[in-house]
Amino acid sequence: MIQGENKMINIEMWIEKFVKALKTQFGERVWFVGLQGSYGRGEARINSDIDMVVILDQVTVSDVESYSKMLDTLPERELICGFFAGKEELLNWAPADLFQFYYDTKPLEGSLELLLEQIDHEAVEQAIKIGAGNIYHGCVHNMIHEKNEEILRELYKAAVFVIQAVYYRQTGVYIKQQEKLMQVVPLEERCILQTWFALKEEKRQEQEESFQIRSERMFYWVQGLLRR
Repeated sequence: MIQGENKMINIEMWIEKFVKALKTQFGERVWFVGLQGSYGRGEARINSDIDMVVILDQVTVSDVESYSKMLDTLPERELICGFFAGKEELLNWAPADLFQFYYDTKPLEGSLELLLEQIDHEAVEQAIKIGAGNIYHGCVHNMIHEKNEEILRELYKAAVFVIQAVYYRQTGVYIKQQEKLMQVVPLEERCILQTWFALKEEKRQEQEESFQIRSERMFYWVQGLLRR
C-alpha cells in the first residue's frame, strides 16, 4: 500500500494502471515490466519511491519523451522513478551491474532469465569490488571535504547492496529483505545495516550517533572488505 496525505493507495491497483498506460503507449514493444526497491522487497514506507523497470524491444529519444509524458498522466507521479531501456542495451550491460539488477527486480510481465547467462562468479566479485571501492572513495571524500549527512546516508544505502552481494558470494543465496539479511550476516555487517535502518528513520527521531562515529564505522568496514 502507498500512503498519501489523506488516503491509502493500493500498490497492486496502481501497477494495473501503470501497465495499462504502458501497453496503450507501446503495445507489443514492451518486453519486460518489473518492480524494484522497497515496493519490490515488500518493505515500502510512507512516500517510498515506486521503482518501475520497463524494457522495450528498442528505445529512441522519442520513446523516452513518450514514456515521460505517460508517467505524467499517472497518480503519485512525484514518487515514480526506476529504469527504462531497450532490450539490446540491457543484454550488453556490464555483468557486475546485471547481478544486482536481476536479483533486485520483481518481474511483473516478461522474464529477465536471459541475464543469467552473464551473471557468473566473476560478475559477483566485480560487483563487490566496484561497490566497495565507490563507497570507500565516497566515505573518505565526504569526511575530508563535504561532511554531509545526506551523502553518508547514501553510502550506507549502497553498502546494503554490497552486503547482499557478499552474502550471495558466500552462500549462493540472495536475500532481498533487509531485515532478514541482518539476521544472517556477521556482526560487523549487522552494525552497518542497523545504522542504515536508523538513518532511514532520521526524519522521525533524533540521531543518537555523531556524523564522525557513523563515518568511521563505514570507513573501517569497507576498508576491511577491500583488504579481504
